[in-house]
Order: sequence, then C-alpha cells, then structure tokens
Amino acid sequence: MSDPARVQAPAVEVSEVSKRFRLELNRPTSVKEAMLRLGRRDVRHLWALRDISLTIDGGAFFGLVGHNGSGKSTLLRLMAGIHRPTTGSITARGRLSALLELGSGFHPELTGRENVFLNGAMLGLGRQQMAAAMDDIIEFSGVGDQIDAPVKIYSSGMYMRLGFSVAVNVEPEILLVDEVIAVGDEEFQQRCLHHMEKLRSGGTTIVLVSHDAALVRRLCDRVGWLDGGQLRAVGDPDEVLDSYLRQSSDAGDAQSDLS
Repeated sequence: MSDPARVQAPAVEVSEVSKRFRLELNRPTSVKEAMLRLGRRDVRHLWALRDISLTIDGGAFFGLVGHNGSGKSTLLRLMAGIHRPTTGSITARGRLSALLELGSGFHPELTGRENVFLNGAMLGLGRQQMAAAMDDIIEFSGVGDQIDAPVKIYSSGMYMRLGFSVAVNVEPEILLVDEVIAVGDEEFQQRCLHHMEKLRSGGTTIVLVSHDAALVRRLCDRVGWLDGGQLRAVGDPDEVLDSYLRQSSDAGDAQSDLS
C-alpha cells in the first residue's frame, strides 16, 4: 500500500461518464443486399457505462474488477482517449501510456524497432528519446534479434512482451494496463509486476483491470467494482473485493439452482 503522505493531486477524474455504442444487427453482406435494405437497417444502442464518477489520486495503484461485459475495458479505453464519452468528461493529468490489448498500436508490416518509434511518436516522444530507451525495451521484452523482423511474424507472447516493454519504458506518469499481461509466461508476469511496483514507488499512477482478485488485493491501494456498466463500489481493496466475490458466489449458486 502507498504511503498516504505521498498522495498527489488527482491523476484521473471521471465525472458522470456514460458510454453508448451503436450496434447494427444483421448487417448486409453485399452491395446488392445493402441497396435492397436501404433505410431498413436494424440498429440497437448499447449502454456500456452509465453515470460513472470516480477520482484516482496521483501515485495510486487503482484496480478495476467486474464480470466480463461489466464495462472495465471500456472505461480504460475512455481514460486512454481511444473512445469519447457519450456524456460526462474524463480528465487525465500527466503523460499517459497504455497496454490495452495484444499488439495495440503496432503496425503488422513494420519491424519491432519501427513500431517502438511509432509508439513513441504516438505518445509525443521524439526519436532521440525512444532511441535512448531502445536497449532497455529490447532487453526487457526479450525479443532479441527479432526486433528487426516484422511484428506480423511475432507470437502472441512476443507481441505482449514488446508492447508491455514499450508501455513501461517511456517514463509514463499514468499507466493503464488491461489483463493482457496474463498472456505471458510466469517468469515474465513476475517481471511485469515487479516493474509496475517499481513505477508505483516512483510516483506513477497505475490503473489495472484484472479478474485475479488475489493480485488486485496484493497490488492495489483502492478498487472500483463495475457491474452491468454501473459503479457498484469504490474503496478499500479487501472490502470491495469481498463484496464482489460474495456477489459472484451468490450468482453462481443461483445459476446452479436453475440448471
């Protein structure tokens, strides 16, 4: 847990945020079908998040938990600026780096090295800064000589290792991490966790989405529980996780009774 004396100003503020996605059902599979069905498309709207408000302090390690489809990853993408809220606002203070999905931000035809420079440019970092970090990125990722091969030939593990290495070696002030680190082997997962703890001790704000309750309990200062797109609770990791796991257990028992 972090020292309360080290708590900084809020790094991320989410204010009354809702997110709606437009879904088109039974999409046409040909131009002819599209013309015949012009004006008769079946459109639905899905509210992935509803009225979410929370504050994440600078230097905190914040966890997001919830069942699949609860809105965790959507909220992380909103924080990263990949999506825009339908209503409400999100303010992030500081250089933000994110590892949200396997190979996110990578161009498959470019080499690993070229993608490192591309990711740096997307984060507003110059070529000289990324060149200075290149050796550390290659060493941490373990991709070796494959750094000069097109990433389209990388295994899923190599994708993940290089993506994580870039995300944590660009001196982020805010780091957003989805469960993608679970793709790696045990040794690399432990290196990732150790490096995140090192970043946290240096004042980096970290937001982690995970289904691993033990990991969240171990790492996080505060936890938010999302359920059906709504924020059920925010607070002490033990209290929030106990409530979440109790609800999950009750739901499992109810499902068993119906089967």
